[in-house]
Amino acid sequence: MPFILPSDSQRTVIIGRTGSGKTQFGAWLLSEVHQPNDRRFILDFKLDDLLNDIPGLQEYKLGSKLPEKPGLYITHPQSNEDEKVERFFWDIHRQENSGLFLDETYMVDRESAAFRAILTQGRSKRIPVIMCTQRPVEISRFCFSESEHKCLFDLDDDRDKKTVREFMPVRNKVGKVIRDLPDLPPYHSYWYNSLNKQTTIMAPAPDKGKILDTFRVKLGAKRYVY
Repeated sequence: MPFILPSDSQRTVIIGRTGSGKTQFGAWLLSEVHQPNDRRFILDFKLDDLLNDIPGLQEYKLGSKLPEKPGLYITHPQSNEDEKVERFFWDIHRQENSGLFLDETYMVDRESAAFRAILTQGRSKRIPVIMCTQRPVEISRFCFSESEHKCLFDLDDDRDKKTVREFMPVRNKVGKVIRDLPDLPPYHSYWYNSLNKQTTIMAPAPDKGKILDTFRVKLGAKRYVY
């Protein structure tokens, strides 16, 4: 089954332990789906080198007015800024037509009403979301139930594996659900499309240079501070 990129109103959750390749895959996916007229926001909780090296990235200060112009914006929430993050999500919900990329989704309050509203109402508001997490057991179940696309890299924790199995029933060639997924080569992943119930094995994402080149073409080489 051919791989189909998420649309500009769909949600994607990317799961995998630290070092499995999920953030690089997420950055590649973002580089592919982002278009020059889009407005998207990256929430970077861990100061990821790849994300912060994107050329043409614009820095957004959490708590300030949302920009109305198209672009790819990045903000770096601190551990004591839960209220600002919640207000930010409500602002996105009201503004609509704005995408989100979360690098460590478990850092978002799993009881966040604003984030839940985005996940459950984002289709009509055209708020696409890409969520990366190393601890699926720690994030809201809405991240899985509302995601049309799910990508699974290697996991170590049994509780995390159990959580993923509830929402990502990988099937073999005869349609039987596989409980214990076969190990994949390093940086490969399972991609599950909830709409057509199809699973695809994904090769590793392109290297950092190629991902940044894609962003450079779409965003230009300058870096701005908003």
